[in-house]
Amino acid sequence: MPNWRSISLWMDTLDEDLKLRPALSGSLVVDVAIIGAGYTGLWTAYYLKRQAPGLKIAIVESEFAGFGASGRNGGWLMGNLLGEDRALAPLPSEVRKASFDLLHGIPDEVADVLQREEIDCHFRKGGILYCAARYPEQEKRLREQLADLYAEGLTEADYRWLSPEELNGQLRVANPYGGIHTPHCATIQPAKLVRGLARAVERMGVQLFEQSPATHWQPGLVRTTQGELKAHWVVPAIEGYAASLPPLGKYQLPVQSLLIGTEPLSDEQWAEIGLEHGQAFSESSRQVTYAQRTADNRLAFGARGGYRFGGKLRQDFQLTEDEVGLRRYLLGELFPQLRNVRITHSWGGNLGMARRFRPHMLVDRKNGIALSGGYGGEGVGASNLGGRTLADLILGKESLLTRQPWVLGDGPLGRLSAWEPEPCRWIGYNAIIRSFVHEDRVLANPHSAPWRRTMALKLAGLLEGLMR
Repeated sequence: MPNWRSISLWMDTLDEDLKLRPALSGSLVVDVAIIGAGYTGLWTAYYLKRQAPGLKIAIVESEFAGFGASGRNGGWLMGNLLGEDRALAPLPSEVRKASFDLLHGIPDEVADVLQREEIDCHFRKGGILYCAARYPEQEKRLREQLADLYAEGLTEADYRWLSPEELNGQLRVANPYGGIHTPHCATIQPAKLVRGLARAVERMGVQLFEQSPATHWQPGLVRTTQGELKAHWVVPAIEGYAASLPPLGKYQLPVQSLLIGTEPLSDEQWAEIGLEHGQAFSESSRQVTYAQRTADNRLAFGARGGYRFGGKLRQDFQLTEDEVGLRRYLLGELFPQLRNVRITHSWGGNLGMARRFRPHMLVDRKNGIALSGGYGGEGVGASNLGGRTLADLILGKESLLTRQPWVLGDGPLGRLSAWEPEPCRWIGYNAIIRSFVHEDRVLANPHSAPWRRTMALKLAGLLEGLMR
């Protein structure tokens, strides 16, 4: 077993010893077999047991609860779903409003569970600050996004523009142009959430087997290295690890996101930065930065990672000097006073990216398969929505959850959009990432000629659009 504390800042700062649960041995018959003890698998088990306590449910996990993205992410519990705007746009306004309310309610739903199950994961609902900083093009992009949100029927109660002065009241970056605040997000300690959920479902009677990698799955059967589960329903809740269980890798590509964590900062340093109320924040470039102030006063800061040829999983998350350097550079651009701060942790994880950046929830009743995934880096909140939705789908309940456009209904896996074969995926992904890096370098240089700035913007926007 790997050194579990080295997996992430979150694992390293857990106030518990990791005691591994026994592996699955022999054959076991259950109603629902779940592959993966991350957020999606645990939330699905939790809501199934809440509604149908008599169900026999077993979860098999290759390492231990929280080993994957659920113990490594940035800790944003968002009331959103990637691609929600495109999914909801065709709907009538009253239906669209109900869907937005459903999404926006995710953090409060999780808060209710945390209180009921007595899970302390440093939940703080301070919303998100999407800030325009480093170059003026970010302000234009953010204002356009805000206009689109208002056109969909959302209001200032959901997304509000902040002037540079108003932004400074919450977050003090070096070169503010303004920003957007939305209240629909909480920050958490991710590892404490996943570990707490694992204990909660066990108390409800769910069997959780660790050190039990699934080697084969098919309708009604999951095999591991030492045993097997026979089940009416199989839920492959593996998200970024879909490539390890064909044919799921065609539908969810593993991409990486990488983070750094600072040493605990002093009260004086935080007075210069802000974030007094648990706000998450992101600098609005296509590098996709994200950060939060942790409960022990560190700054956890991440940015987009990469993709490996053939959808190969990244196993080694000892970040290279260049990977740490990029994140330190972006952090220093936003907060010059932190340029020389000590970085105590660096880590990363595999996340699942669906084709056209559209998460999916699906039930195949004929074959007894239910899955949710493709969250695209927003899985902390989306997995709760996915778990609730899969529970209703498996139990045959029609609800607001099951009527959403990201729910593909009753049908085979073939309803999912498949990614193109290699080398198209690798060439396309890397071309897009390089265009983002080029755009950021050009726009961050105040001396770049106007025509270079325009070309960089258009190229990055064009390539990003092709992926959608």
